[in-house]
Amino acid sequence: MQPGKGQKGKSFKQKLVLKSSLAKATVSEFLGTFIMIVLGCGSVAQAVLSRGLFGGIVTINVGFAMAVVMAIYVTGGVSGGHINPAVSFAMCLFGRMKWFKFPFYVGAQFLGAFAGAATLFGVYHDGLMAFAGGKLLIVGENATAHIFATYPAPYLSLTNAFADQVVATMFLLMIVFAIFDSRNLGVPKGLEPIVIGLLIIAISSSLGLNSGCAMNPARDLSPRLFTALAGWGFEVFTAGNNFWWIPVVGPLVGAVIGGLIYILIIEIHHQDPDPDFETGQSEEKLDKYELSVIM
Repeated sequence: MQPGKGQKGKSFKQKLVLKSSLAKATVSEFLGTFIMIVLGCGSVAQAVLSRGLFGGIVTINVGFAMAVVMAIYVTGGVSGGHINPAVSFAMCLFGRMKWFKFPFYVGAQFLGAFAGAATLFGVYHDGLMAFAGGKLLIVGENATAHIFATYPAPYLSLTNAFADQVVATMFLLMIVFAIFDSRNLGVPKGLEPIVIGLLIIAISSSLGLNSGCAMNPARDLSPRLFTALAGWGFEVFTAGNNFWWIPVVGPLVGAVIGGLIYILIIEIHHQDPDPDFETGQSEEKLDKYELSVIM
């Protein structure tokens, strides 16, 4: 009688509490990526749909970076705030996160990005319909597809585009590894998201001309798929000489190179042993290295 009574006495809040740490992290990554897309792509939408009156390249670069910052503050303490499959891939590859978590993180990131694109479409539906007389265009001065996904500059070859994404993501992961390296200068606890935001501003302000500096498979592919289904058509996948796969594969390659460069040139040369890297390290110590991100 007594145990049954206790069960009935559970509050609604207690019934909602997730017990599994993996479930918590999965939901967290979904929410973080959702936030990034709505606020990040929202900064692009505001600039495009106002024809520059309410924004431009500066507000887009700062707005997207701040969207990432806010997403990490919401999710960083639960899942690490990766919000980027390339980051999660690098974390697993270099032993910062266990591989069994990878499909859950990535699945949540792609779903969160898709939901974010759908939400943004709803918020700006009337603006999108009014922008080009009800037409949803991929190219031209009235194009709106680039609100959601990145597209290459007319001069850009696929080879150059691939190199662009590899190099941009290389810098992203290299510096993210530095930010969370406790034996380097480091960042005061709680300010890591701010520094990552500054990093994204630096990269997008210097390497964004060619193709918009996606650096994130989920940030690009899921919103692109949404636009294909929402009225822009599947030409979003053939535009730019079938550019769509570049922001998916390029960041994965760049993330590996960036992490490897940091480890080989900086991390392994630290003089004092780091207990977090000892064999048999605890899950809690591994979780520390699950903190990272990107756009």
